[in-house]
Amino acid sequence: MRSDELTGALVEFADTLVADFDIVEFLQRLTDRCVELLPVDAAGLVLGNGAGELYVVAATCDDARLVETFQLHVDEGPCVECYHSGRPAAAADLATAGRRWPQLAPALQQLGFSAVHALPMRCRAEVIGAMNLFHRAPGELDATTAAIARGFTDVATIGILQQRARREQEVLVEQLQAALTSRVLIEQAKGMLAERLNLDAEEAFGLLRRHARSGNRRLTDLATDVIEGRIDVSHHSP
Repeated sequence: MRSDELTGALVEFADTLVADFDIVEFLQRLTDRCVELLPVDAAGLVLGNGAGELYVVAATCDDARLVETFQLHVDEGPCVECYHSGRPAAAADLATAGRRWPQLAPALQQLGFSAVHALPMRCRAEVIGAMNLFHRAPGELDATTAAIARGFTDVATIGILQQRARREQEVLVEQLQAALTSRVLIEQAKGMLAERLNLDAEEAFGLLRRHARSGNRRLTDLATDVIEGRIDVSHHSP
């Protein structure tokens, strides 16, 4: 990865952190950049809702989203360990992780992943979520990749905590819940478009994002309009 690509990504993140930024779109862009700029095959991000429950809020592909959702369902895996311990959790070779994660490790391998690394989203002693990096081939993260991934995870944490600085703790919990609700709306709209336009889930999500960007609209607002039939985005179909 060239230094100008990394600089460009950091500038993009900084430009996004404005007063009324869309937290779901921000986190989605960040996970996308992880895959584009780092030697990883997929990425996902989970957030806690303030009551210790984890939810998937961003993923770069359906396989990553499926894995994230499954590990939360079975309550085992790197993001669960990472969130509760506040420390990185990893398996450089999932073929040897069956005893540690008896349900998750086989599921990851079935989807073609051979290694996984999770990094905590933390500020001092508080952990608000975790970033997961998935690999098709086994192996450890090299020092440079680990450092950049840590930086991206810190950017995500800063993005969320920036909003907290403007509000009381109770409002932060409501905001995180709103982000999770936004994800539900986006998934509903994505499913409707996929069925209506005969697209796969990733193509439908890409269509939503392109339409939101071209109209300078929040992704959540556009998803609501699609669900309620107030807008037709089919003319943006690839």
